[in-house]
Amino acid sequence: MSEAQSVGGHDLSAGGDVMDRVAACARAALRRYDCHPDASVELLNVSENATFLVRDPGAGLSVLRVHRLGYHTEPEIASELAWMDALRAEAGVHTPRVLPATDGQRVVTVPETGSRERHCVRFEFLPGTEPGGEPGSTLTGAHFEELGEITARMHGHARAWPRPPWFARFAWDYDAAFGATARWGRWQDGVGVGPAEHRVLSRLDQALRARLGAFGQGPERYGLVHADTRLANLLVHDGSVSVIDFDDCGFSWYLYDLGTSVSFFEHSPEVPDLVD
Repeated sequence: MSEAQSVGGHDLSAGGDVMDRVAACARAALRRYDCHPDASVELLNVSENATFLVRDPGAGLSVLRVHRLGYHTEPEIASELAWMDALRAEAGVHTPRVLPATDGQRVVTVPETGSRERHCVRFEFLPGTEPGGEPGSTLTGAHFEELGEITARMHGHARAWPRPPWFARFAWDYDAAFGATARWGRWQDGVGVGPAEHRVLSRLDQALRARLGAFGQGPERYGLVHADTRLANLLVHDGSVSVIDFDDCGFSWYLYDLGTSVSFFEHSPEVPDLVD
């Protein structure tokens, strides 16, 4: 599904009732913080999660993320936040700070309906724009050099970081991507996969499984990754670069981050140079 179609697994094409409930969750979560009575929430974007801009007359701007249903548990979200904290403190990677609720909770859980709850996290607001995203600017290899340098710092930190014993995140491996219970669904069930397409993609599936198996999962190749290292997840402001959106971080090949950096335009002729 596209970003405009789903929030937390619910189809939005039938109307705005789901987004109304998600916005109500955002307002309910905001009441758990020491906010001004006139603080408001404004939808910024909808992807797998819904992200809101919080305008607080007393404290200024912040960002509230309302999580999709049934994707991450509270300990998994807390693990994401722990790595963000460690990267900022130990690796010089600028990540947004988590703003705790009045009771100190970093992950706030609010009811959506009588039987469903959504997890929410509030972050500091970071100003900036995507590299190459300013009007009239041109995307260059220098932007990818910067992305590569930041990603290398995250990988170096992941190799040495003593993770908390309760740390829990997904794996992005063959089974998660292509296996019988692939996280985003089986490719065999994809739209337009008929008998001819199935034969071609089956050969590709077999080749990928064999190559990944031969490549292995040694500690120099496989570990904790951001898993969505696109330029859209960097913010540049006054010469400082921040990294956002660790929602998909988990265990995979370090090369996974290279693949995500060119996702959505991997067919473009300049990609080999950007990879270099």
